[in-house]
Order: sequence, then structure tokens, then C-alpha cells
Amino acid sequence: MMRTTIDGNEAAASVAYRLNEVCCIFPITPSSAMAELADEWASQGKQNVWGSVPSVIEMQSEGGAAGALHGSLQGGALTTTFTASQGLLLMIPNMYKIAGELTPAVFHVAARSLAAQALSIFGDHSDVMAVRQTGFALLASASVQECHDLAVIAQMATLRTRVPFVHFFDGFRTSHELNTVETLSDDDLRALVPTDLIRAHRNRALSPDRPFIRGTAQNPDVYFQARETVNPFYARVPASVQGAMDELAERTGRPYHLVEYHGDPDAERVIVAMGSGAETAAETAAHLAAHGERVGVVQLRLYRPFPAEALLAAIPASARRVAVLDRTKEPGALGEPLFLDVLGALAEAHGAGTRGTMPLVIGGRYGLSSKELTPGMVAGVFAELGREQPRPRFTVGINDDVSGTSLPYDRSLDIESPRTLRALFFGLGSDGTVSANKNTIKILGEDPGRNAQGYFVYDSKKSGSQTVSHLRFGPDPIRAPYLIDTAGFIGCHHTPLIERAEVLERAAPGATLLLNTSTPAGEVWDSLAREVQERLLAKRITLYAIDANRVAGEAGLANRVNTVLQTCFFAISGVMPQEKAIAAIKKAITKSYSRRGREVVARNHAAVDAAVAALHRVELPDRVTATRGVRPAVAADAPEFVRSVIAAMMDGHGDDLPVSVFPVDGTYPSGTAAYEKRNISDEVAAWDPDLCIQCGNCSFVCPHSVIRSKLYDQALLAGAPDGFASMPLTARGLPGSRFSLMVYLEDCTGCGLCVETCPISAPADPQHKAINLARREPRIDSERRNIAFFETLPTPDRSRVDFETVRGTQFLQPLFEFSGACAGCGETPYLKLLSQLFGDRLMVANATGCSSIYGGNLPTTPWAVNAAGRGPAWSNSLFEDNAEFGLGFRLAADQHRTLAQERLAELREQIGAELVDEILEASQRRESEYTAQRERVGELRRRLDALEDQADPAVVDLRSVIDQLVRRSVWIVGGDGWAYDIGSGGLDHVLASGRDVNVLVLDTEVYSNTGGQASKSTPLGAVAKFAAAGKRVPKKDLALQAIAYGNVYVARVAMGADPEQTLRALREAEAYEGPSLVIAYSHCIAHGIDKDGVLLRNGLDQQYRAVASAYWPLVRYDPARRAGGGNPFLLDSSRARMPLTEYTGRELRYRSLAQAHPAVAEHLTELAQQEVDRRWTVYEEMASQGAERFAPADGAVAVRDA
Repeated sequence: MMRTTIDGNEAAASVAYRLNEVCCIFPITPSSAMAELADEWASQGKQNVWGSVPSVIEMQSEGGAAGALHGSLQGGALTTTFTASQGLLLMIPNMYKIAGELTPAVFHVAARSLAAQALSIFGDHSDVMAVRQTGFALLASASVQECHDLAVIAQMATLRTRVPFVHFFDGFRTSHELNTVETLSDDDLRALVPTDLIRAHRNRALSPDRPFIRGTAQNPDVYFQARETVNPFYARVPASVQGAMDELAERTGRPYHLVEYHGDPDAERVIVAMGSGAETAAETAAHLAAHGERVGVVQLRLYRPFPAEALLAAIPASARRVAVLDRTKEPGALGEPLFLDVLGALAEAHGAGTRGTMPLVIGGRYGLSSKELTPGMVAGVFAELGREQPRPRFTVGINDDVSGTSLPYDRSLDIESPRTLRALFFGLGSDGTVSANKNTIKILGEDPGRNAQGYFVYDSKKSGSQTVSHLRFGPDPIRAPYLIDTAGFIGCHHTPLIERAEVLERAAPGATLLLNTSTPAGEVWDSLAREVQERLLAKRITLYAIDANRVAGEAGLANRVNTVLQTCFFAISGVMPQEKAIAAIKKAITKSYSRRGREVVARNHAAVDAAVAALHRVELPDRVTATRGVRPAVAADAPEFVRSVIAAMMDGHGDDLPVSVFPVDGTYPSGTAAYEKRNISDEVAAWDPDLCIQCGNCSFVCPHSVIRSKLYDQALLAGAPDGFASMPLTARGLPGSRFSLMVYLEDCTGCGLCVETCPISAPADPQHKAINLARREPRIDSERRNIAFFETLPTPDRSRVDFETVRGTQFLQPLFEFSGACAGCGETPYLKLLSQLFGDRLMVANATGCSSIYGGNLPTTPWAVNAAGRGPAWSNSLFEDNAEFGLGFRLAADQHRTLAQERLAELREQIGAELVDEILEASQRRESEYTAQRERVGELRRRLDALEDQADPAVVDLRSVIDQLVRRSVWIVGGDGWAYDIGSGGLDHVLASGRDVNVLVLDTEVYSNTGGQASKSTPLGAVAKFAAAGKRVPKKDLALQAIAYGNVYVARVAMGADPEQTLRALREAEAYEGPSLVIAYSHCIAHGIDKDGVLLRNGLDQQYRAVASAYWPLVRYDPARRAGGGNPFLLDSSRARMPLTEYTGRELRYRSLAQAHPAVAEHLTELAQQEVDRRWTVYEEMASQGAERFAPADGAVAVRDA
């Protein structure tokens, strides 16, 4: 055995990989890391314990993974999978089959919430409780060490009993917690899993050499009896699992039991729980028992088959009150599952006379979606058990002011060892803070005599969102699966975060604070807000400051401040001798970044060497000197819901919000991202009107909609603040008009795409353009005034804007703004453009993925509304069903439009024939026509109001659907993981339906949201997670597949290569009366693009190179052209102007394979070039054909909306 520091996912995957022959995988958070590790190990040729390299195959969905696993098991191979949440639910049909056929297997599940009123990627037991009826045994791990040990116990037990197992542990809380563990060697695993059991499994496999059939259909005469034959196998499971536990204990000295008791042997109050919450409860019970309370905790490890006998033996006979904690919610049930099981076991035993006293049993819910279970909450449950009449059902950890279920608790209870050092680090996603702290944990955890724990909190937003790293170190084992409440060390890695109350609220008295700030050390104190100074003095905090951004920048690392601040932590905290720490940091850097090349490693080493010299201690005065206060999270004029609810979430106090403030059905207001003002970049865009040619390019490509342009009458400048930038409008036909470009600098992420796309440079300084990056802080106050004035300027009349040019469209208000997407994101500019073109009548069905997270993740949403209160209506269903979901939008719209037309016709005489005819016959394809139709519908409302019989059913019906008389624009949006893989069947069906729906595929060529795993869109030769050795098959041509229908509008676009073609394709797709598909090249952080250390800065250039190398041909296929005798297939880009390597050589996803396997990379590059040439030849031939070659299949016609 070896002592190491790993997380729960790796602990489980290490065993699963070595004890299986086949791994069927699909990415889903938080289980993806297990599959990624399996793929990585296989690519490295790592063998299982029997000397073979497992076959790791990615499927198109979790349902596909379960099907492949089932088939592999039937073939006699030891097979496993890793999943969570909706993914586990997609496996349920196969799980019934696998269990019904008594086939040994282990599914490793990082248990996670299910999407209900909202999606959540965080942990609870909702998913595993949804499969408790499948016939799988359920085995729960409570810690990282248990993830490792119970993974092998599950494998031992499934082979012995033939009952398949789900081995589960809490998503994120355990799956992502780093802790010091002892790992099992290959020899240990071989000894624990004898080969005779494996041979028995293989002997039951399907084989034509000993043929039989399995999977028959049965009739009522025998099905029932056959279903009961498995009972003896399930009856043997508890003893078999305990036997496996005993064997493991004999070999390792780590004992486990099906049901474990902790606490006073004569306890009167007992809690029953499983998962990580049981560990917190056990530690709390030990603390309370040491202070004289007669309490205890029963921890379940085996949940199915339910170990009633072991449970009853574990609950002390002295127990008078029992509280059962469930980490799930089952609406409408008598109680949650574990509660009912425990209650039933106790009642049955009491009724049978085998248990003398029947304790009072109450049930509670806790920890949904990774909500904390702290020692204070556990003590609160014990306190409730001590009341004269405890609540029969309760919740803990929330304030339920609606149903009154929540328990009070002591938030300050601290049971941790005083020998444990606790540290908190506040950073931003992509600044490297989390990565550096993971290395810190491993450095300290592998130091002899020291234990370490790390846990990392981040929301679902992309790079640039706040991250909080929770680190514990000490000589004692660390069993604290909950967040740090007070810490002796606080690292604030992004200056504006210091003004968030939670940062210094968490500091213990006398704590040390390390602040990353560009302010010189002698001026740091005066730069702090009044509330910050007050907290620093009140808590007697020792303050250190460093300009880590400068140090990192000078080392060539741009905003990657992680290694600088990591070095400072070691220097300040003294947890390890400085020279030893620096050597360990450099070793970890080499291991982490070697795949990025020697230069990246050298830059990080240089940053480490420069860090300590740039660190300064800031002496604090004895009084507060600041005159400015902390700016409120949102403006005072924000809507009430934003001020009272959204602002609390933004400020880190969402846990304190009561139930009553939340919408009952998950419906939230649009446009709330405008209130967030994240201020995440020190350098932001700045406009130079002296150079600007008003082309609109910068605004067009801006991923976060922070660059806006307006044209207006010169007279309106009379009220402009000093310094408001304006210039004469260069467009013809509008004399006396002015032009202004405004940068919403507090929302700017500093990505620099605007600078890269700007075509104009100063003659004397080619680096200075019409738009540049400049320091944010000196400009904030003046620009706030300028923005306030800019927003008073009128938005141009949409019916008079030129929709055909990039320049014209940028006068349209974006109704997608300030999202939480990565800085420089390649997806969001397409969504912004979509919202500008069609936003006031747009309906968006969004597949789960990056676009649904930055588009609809609390606390704020970027989908906005215009001054008339109109804007995109957005919703997300699931990952796999988005095409069908969006088709449902169209079906409802068509049905209700027909209903409106029918009722309007019925009321023709009362309303007026002329108006009715105009409404029913109106063309709705141009913006001016939509404006005219809205005016008619407005007049219709007025006439309806004037009717005497307001109760007329026709009037009531028409009022309810009157908005449908203005044509809706339905768009189905998602990434390539959805369109090419999990949702491809549904997408194909929707395109084949002929209905008037539009599909936008944001093609990043990986599963971006789950961390960059390969999809069928991933190109040949690219390295991605699940394709660690390079993708070995070409990218699927989704465009050609859709073109084959003949009646589908299809376009492939790349905004960075040809923005006008992108604009044209989106407008044509929307105007086409039938299904349309637009596939948009979207550069992604997973591609490994950077410029001067800034990720994605070269994203637009890479789009250009993708097209110029003919890797990404720009095409449009418009069936409407056939009616005029034209070829519907248009090739909008030219032959290759550069070899493919001029494109691929600038991305790490290709270069890393060349570094690791040069010969393989060279071969795949040759094949990729051949594939590009072959496809171009096909496209050229298609572009030269006559229209008759593209006739749709018989009966394939577009189905227009009514």
C-alpha cells in the first residue's frame, strides 16, 4: 500500500480500471474525471491487474454506455461505467435487464441532484434513490478512503453474488475532495478478487460454441414465478459484502461494516445517515458524547439489499429517539426512502417481538444540491430529538418559512482539532488558483506525518467566476466533509473580491490575509473601503500584499497568478521550509504543465523565483481612515426581486435566503446579468474615436456584449457629461447625426478579441488601434456617468436599420448581454447576434451545456428585454431531448396561432373586417412587416377592450393567444455534444419533420461544459479528454447529413473568417419556411489557443485559419433557390490558401500529441490533410451541379407554420 493524496473520483477509478477489461464511458459532471482517468491510463498503456490494457470506449450517451456495457457483460468481459444524475437515469432500462439476468458489474456513481425546478450539477442522493428499485445493490462510500476501499468490495461482492452493484459517493463533496489515503496495490487487488470468480463470469457468456438464448419474452403464465427465482441471490448479498469487508480489513487493517455505529454505547438519541453526511454526524456525535451527551450515529454503507438485521443490531437498545437523514426529496411520499426503510425495519422487529422498545422515529432532509451539513446542523438534529415532541418531518440547513420544517442550529459550533491549519483562497476561474491549491494539497499531504484535505467551491459559470479553495492540514486524520467557516489564512487573489463580505467574515481573529493588488504596498491601506478596514482592525489581521499580476505578466503568464501566490502562501504560512516548498512547487509545475511545452514550465518557474521578492507586509494603522464604503452588490434602483434575492446570491449569502422568496416553479426574470458588474479584468476595452471608421467589427465579435454603438441627433449631446466621446456619423443620408461607441467596462472580461478584429491602427504606432485595452480602475467613475447618459440615447427604430451589414446590425440592441461565459468565448457572439436580429420575437430551446449554464445559471441571466418589455423567451429541458423540446415550442406556437386566427375570424363583424383581413393576410418576413403587424395587434387589443360581451368565449380565447399573431422565431440551440452525439437522433427526427424550426449548433468540437471531452465533432488527430491518444476517426459531417434530406436549409459559418456570411446565413435560415440548421465554428478554451499567455486571444484568427486551410468550408444550402432553377448549394469560401498544419499547429490540442507521440501525430496529420482534401473535392462537385441533383426525397416538403 502507498500513501498518497487523491480525490474520490481517482480513488474509485483506480480500482475500477484495474479490476475491469472494458470501460464504457460518457461525460457527466461530477463523474467525468473517473472516465477521463480511465481513458488517460489506457492511452498510456497502463495494464489492469491481469496484465491487459482495458478497452475504453466513449459512447454517444449514458444510455448508449449502458447498452454497450450490457453487451460487453453478455460477452463475458468484466465491464464498468462511471456516471451521475440524469446519466444514471438514462441507464435504468438496462439496469433492470442486467440485474434481471444476474450479471456481475459495478457502476461507480458520483451521486448528484436531478434536474427538477432547475438543473444542478451538485451532489445529493436523488439519482441513486431513483434506481433503488432496479435490482442493483447500492453501496455508499462516505470518504475518499472509502471510495477506494468500497470500490474493490463492490467488485468482490458482485462476482460472488452475481448481483450488480452501484457504488456511490457524494458528488463534489467526496468525488472532488482531495484527501490523504492509502491505496491498494495490484497484488492486493489480485488477492482480493480471485480468478475463479472471473472464469465463472466468462463461462456464463454468450458463445456460439455453447449456444443458448437470453433475453426472451415471457407471458403471464410464467413471468411472476421467474421473477421470484432471484430471491436467494439477494438474500446472500449482505453476508457476502460483510465477508469482503472482513477480507479487506485482514489485508489492510481498515475495518468496515455494512452498518457502523459511532458514539455513546448507551445512546438515547441516534441519527441514521449514509454518505459523507454520516462522517460529519459521527464526528459531531463523538464531540457531544465527550461533553456528556448520550448520542450516537448509525452509518449505512450497504443500502440495497436493505441490511435490516445489521441495522437493528447497530442501533443501541437504549435508543428512545431516532432521526433518519435523507439526502433526497420524494414529493408526495409518506417520507423519504431511508426514513421509511429504517422505520419499517424497527416496526417489523418490534411487532415480531425481537425488539422490546419501539423508538420514536422522525425523518429529515438535508444537503440537497451540496447544501452543507455542518456539525452545528447535526447538533441541531440531536437537539430536536431531545425535545418533548420532535417534529415528525424536518429539514436542516435552510430556513423554511413556508412549511415550517426547518430546524434551528448553532452556526458557530467548531469541533475541529486545534492542530489543524485552515486556509481559504478566493480566486477567479482560469486564474489557476484551484490548480495551484490542488498541488499545494498534494505537496503537503505527501509530507510524512501530515494529513491534508482540499475542497474547491465554484459555481457552474465559466472561467472568470469566483472560486473558493478550502484547505486543511495537520498531523491528525481530517474527517471534515464540510466547508471551512473560519480560517487562519485567507488568500484574496483578485482585488475586487476583498469587498465581498464573505471573504473577511471567514477570517479567524489574528488571521493572515494575502491580497493580490496592483496598488503599491504603501498605498494599499488607503485603497481599501471603510468596511474592509474595519474588519481588518477588528480581527487584528496581518496583511500582506503583492502585485501578482505584474509578476506573472513579467514571466509571460498573463493573468495566471497561481504559482506566484502559491509561493507566497508557503513563504508566509511557514507550513514547510521555504527552500523545500519552492522545490516541491517547481516539481509540481513540471508535472502539471509539461504537456504544454518546456517554455510554459520555464515561465512558471521564473514566476516562482520572483514571487517572494515582490511580497510586502502592510503595516495597519490603529484606526479607520477610508472615506468610501463598499459599493452595494446591485444599484438601488434595481427591481425589488433583484435587490432582495439576486443581490444576496451575488454577495455569497444565498444560503441565508428563506424558502418564501423563491419562485415555486423555477421561473426567474430576464436581464439580471446587467446588475452584476463583475469587474474581473484589470484591463478592459477603450475606444479611440480619432481612429474609428465605425465598421462595427469590435461590437460584432464581443463575446459579452460590452461594446455598444448608437447613432443619434447631435442635439441630444446637450446633456452629455464631460468626456463623453462622440464623433460625426459617417453613414450617408443622416446629416447632423452623431456616433458613439460605449464600453461597459465593469462587464468587460479583457479578452482582447475587439482589438484583434479592429482593422485600423495609428500611423505612428501600429500597436495602437481604434479600440485598445487600458486600465479599468482609473476610468470607472467617469465611465459610469458616460454609460448612464449613453443609455438615455434612443435605440434606433428596428424597421429602419440595415440588417444586411455587420455595421448596421450593431445598432440593434443585443438582448443577450454580460454572460458568465469564458473571456473570449467563441459561442456567445452568435447568440448575441441571434438576439439582435430576432430577439423581440425569439424563443430559445437550449440544450444542457455551456450555453445553458452561462445562459441560465443563477444568480443572473444574460437573456434580456428591450424597452417595450419584449425579449427572448428561453428554457432548458435536458441534454438529450433539446431538439424535440424545441419542436414542441413550434407545435404550440402553430397550434395557438391557428386558434387565434380562427377566433379572429369568428369575431370579424364585431372587430371590423378590414383589420381582421389585414392581420390574417399580413406578410411577416421583414422587420418593417413585423412592426406593422404589432401595430395591428395593438389596435386589435383596443377593439377587444371596447366589445360589450367580454365573457364571449371567442374573446376570452383570442386574448389568451393574441401574441401569436406576430410570428415567433423558434431556435433550438446547443453544442456539438448534443447535436452530434446524445441528441443526434432527436435532431435528425426534427429536421426530417419539415417544421419551421431553426437549429444553431455552437460547434466547439468537444464537450466544453464537462471539461473538453471528445465528441463525434472532434477532428482527426486532436487530443481531448476521452481521446488522450488523439482522435483516430474523422469528424462527422453533420451538414452533409442534413443536406441529404433536400428540404433542410443548412449553413456552416465561422464569424471570425467571414462575418457577413454568418449574418447572411442566420437571416436566410430564419426566413426559410421549413427546418434550418446553422453549424457555427466556436473556438473554445479547450483548444489550447493563446496569445502572449492570454487564452482565446487568437480565437478569431484560428477561425480564419480553419477556413483558409479548407478545414472548415463555409457553405450554404438553401432549398428555396431550387424554385428559381439555381443550385441550392453555395460554397462561400475558396480553395485552401494554407496547409492544414498552419491551422492545427497553433492549438495545443494538436501540438500536445506531437510532443508525446511524434510519429503518431505525423501520421494522423497526413490523414487529416487527406480528409480535408477529400471533403473539399466533394463540396466543389456539389457546388458545380445543377438544381435537379438536389431534389428532396418524395414527400419531403417543408411544413409551414399556420
